[in-house]
Amino acid sequence: MIVVHHLNNSRSQRVLWLLEELGLDYEIVRYQRNAQTMLAPPELRAIHPLGKSPVIVDNGIVVAESGAIVEYLVSTYGNGRLRPPAGTEDCRRWTYFLHYAEGSAMAPLLMKLVFDRVETSPAPFFVKPVARGVARKVKGSYLEPQIATHLDFLEAELGKAPWFAGADFTAADIQMSFPLEAAEARAGLDSSRPRLMHFLERIHARPAYRRAIERGGEYALLK
Repeated sequence: MIVVHHLNNSRSQRVLWLLEELGLDYEIVRYQRNAQTMLAPPELRAIHPLGKSPVIVDNGIVVAESGAIVEYLVSTYGNGRLRPPAGTEDCRRWTYFLHYAEGSAMAPLLMKLVFDRVETSPAPFFVKPVARGVARKVKGSYLEPQIATHLDFLEAELGKAPWFAGADFTAADIQMSFPLEAAEARAGLDSSRPRLMHFLERIHARPAYRRAIERGGEYALLK
């Protein structure tokens, strides 16, 4: 039995979705973020030393990191599903977007979340104007232009094919869901990029996506 160590409102929702798409049986061990820090609880360190989610355990094998989990599950249980044939251009795109999602797309989105909180968090009156000024400068001069560049790139990529790895829905689309949902929640992704918004509509309508939400519970990304 595959066990998913699932943190609320986190990347582990993608793992539940992938398992539903593959039709695999799994169990969920639930963890809640700290209400003040929004960090994962220390109990997760008993499963993996970094104490992060997602983590799965499959017959004693511990796998962490979203991309590694996706590759493990598709390779072990996919039987050719949710990935293009090896050696094809679609497979190259599949590999690229599987790693791009966390390696490139999420970095500025995470930094924006941090600086948004710096800008709005309580602070001594003599520090607050400086903190706000620094946060606004970093966001305006670096983060927001970077995010816009990524979103423009992704909008153009979906103009080449219906899905990120080509004509067919694959696990690369599951992996790409989180940065695009985060961009909609906290970085201004809207109808000005219609292909990306249509992508979100299509994935949210998938029965397996809806089943994963039902199994996983609350799913509202941090803003």
